[in-house]
This record gives sequence, C-alpha cells and structure tokens, in this order.
Amino acid sequence: MHKARPGFIDIYRAMRARFGFLDWWPGDTPDEILLGAILAQSTSWKNAERAIANLRAAGLLSVHRIARARLGALRQAARPSGYYNQKALRLKSICSHIVSKHHGLAGFFSQDAVALRRELLSLNGIGPETADSIILYAAEKPVFVIDAYTRRAVQRIYDEEEERGYDELQSIIQASIPRDVALYNDFHAQFVELGKNYCRKKPLCGRCPLSGICGSAHGETAHMRIQ
Repeated sequence: MHKARPGFIDIYRAMRARFGFLDWWPGDTPDEILLGAILAQSTSWKNAERAIANLRAAGLLSVHRIARARLGALRQAARPSGYYNQKALRLKSICSHIVSKHHGLAGFFSQDAVALRRELLSLNGIGPETADSIILYAAEKPVFVIDAYTRRAVQRIYDEEEERGYDELQSIIQASIPRDVALYNDFHAQFVELGKNYCRKKPLCGRCPLSGICGSAHGETAHMRIQ
C-alpha cells in the first residue's frame, strides 16, 4: 500500500516543528525589502546585504533617493551583489517608474495584488520570483513565492519526474492553504531553510524533517501526485 499523499499544511507543520517560526524576509522598511529583492537576483543573500549596507551608508536606501541618484553612485553601491552595472540601471529604472507614476511606494502598493504583480512583471528585469517577493514581503499581500528550493522539495516529496512550472505550483499551493500573509511568509522561509540544510542537490534525507512523508526519501514511485 502506498503512503497517503501529504497535504501542504502537513508539510508546513512538519518543517515548522523542526525549525520554529522563521523571521523572513530581512529588511526594516518596504523600500529596503524592494531594493534587496532586486540586489539578491543571481547572487547570495550575503552579497546582497553588503550592497544594501553600501546604499545605507550612501544615504540611498529609499525609492525616492534611488530615483534621484547618479548611476555611478548606484554602480559602486551595487558592486558586491554582482552584475552591478545591470543592477544599478535596474534600480534606477524601477524606482524612477514608481516615483513618476505612483509618487512612491505607498501609491504603488495601494493596488490589489493582481494589478501590482502585472505592473511589476512589465518592468525590465523583474521576473515572477522577484515580483512575488516584493508583493509578499514589502507590500504584505498574500502571494506565495516559489523559488528553486520550493520546486525541488515539492518534486521530491511527491516523487515527480519533473519540477512543476512556477505559475502552476504557485496556484496549487495557494489553493491548498489559507490565504494569509504571515503563513505565506513563514512557509516560504521554511522551504528556504529546508533547501539550504537538508533538501540540497545531494539530499540529506536521513535527518530531514520531512523524511516521514517524502515519497523520494522512501523510494516511492510516482503515486503521490499533487491534486
């Protein structure tokens, strides 16, 4: 007999029992969180933090100040995050758009989540994961962030041959759990913690908090499909 299919709340509870509540995303203000989401693209969070510290030291840790800043100053600040020429242009362009069209983040974030996501995705350099990170953590609207850790863990838990696409997996998870900002925040953080410490490219299944419900850990064949 095959193991019963775990629900996403079961998955969340098993991780939460091991890791406790996780305070994520780092950032003291919506401006800092938005800028951090852009700087964290294609690099580690440690490198993004160094770039954020540079912006803070230069007095540039706000959308309005970035919009007025010289590109040279932004390039210098963004250097630790890699691709600093590209990221400086991206920061300047996105912040200028927000200020000119919405007069700042308050107006930008006053939109509903669907309209906000559509506008973010229309901006150069903003993909689904970055957009949803901004919506969830900076705008505090319930949109679940799907990252590489989440896709890999879900594929293994349900022992599927291929990873689900971003929008498909997001829709499945959002339909399976209560629509709540605090839950989405902590659940995403749980997947990050799991991926960093256990569900790695070479998984450490024996110590994983999901070992009891993960199809891959028990050698299940694909009979635990997400519904």
